Amino acid sequence: MRVRVVQEPIIALAEYASVPIAFIVDRVLDVSDRTQGPGGFNLSERKLEVPYIKDYDAIVGEGAASWARHFDVSKWALFVARADGRRVGGATVAFRTSHLKILEGRDDVAALWDIRIAPDFRAKGIGSALFETVETWAKAQGCRRLKVETQNINVPACRFYARHGCVLMEVHQGAYPGLPQETQLLWYKDIADRAIVSEKAP
Repeated sequence: MRVRVVQEPIIALAEYASVPIAFIVDRVLDVSDRTQGPGGFNLSERKLEVPYIKDYDAIVGEGAASWARHFDVSKWALFVARADGRRVGGATVAFRTSHLKILEGRDDVAALWDIRIAPDFRAKGIGSALFETVETWAKAQGCRRLKVETQNINVPACRFYARHGCVLMEVHQGAYPGLPQETQLLWYKDIADRAIVSEKAP
């Protein structure tokens, strides 16, 4: 399988949304504080007795096709993954968008707003290819930090971000008034290139 990741114009959001984002929720992450370790949080999986399907695109006003109506997406980046010519995944990066809280009002922060893989192509490395492309793009824009918002019900996503060097830095229970069973998790990855400083002995 030959996979290519390319950037598309942000106006291609309708085509981007053709890749499903729905997933089965059969376990959740319980979050507790700990005294040591990056982020200071401990995550433990809990299996659900009754699994259900979560589909962010099905939430009225939340799907990819509606983003341009709610936000200034002119500075955003849109990437698509194709396997043998078929659209099998995508990622969207929010950048330099005023009043978008996750960006902290900074021009050196980018947010991985969305990442999606077609169900029959998941766990095949496509997500990693997209994440690495997003990170490279954000660095090229001069960003020092990449942020991701997800929820404790998306266990595979949380494990994915942790594997790619993201650290859970913020946990907000009650962030979604209409979804009291979901906890907001904010992951950070510092992506600034570290300067190598050589010091000469006096």
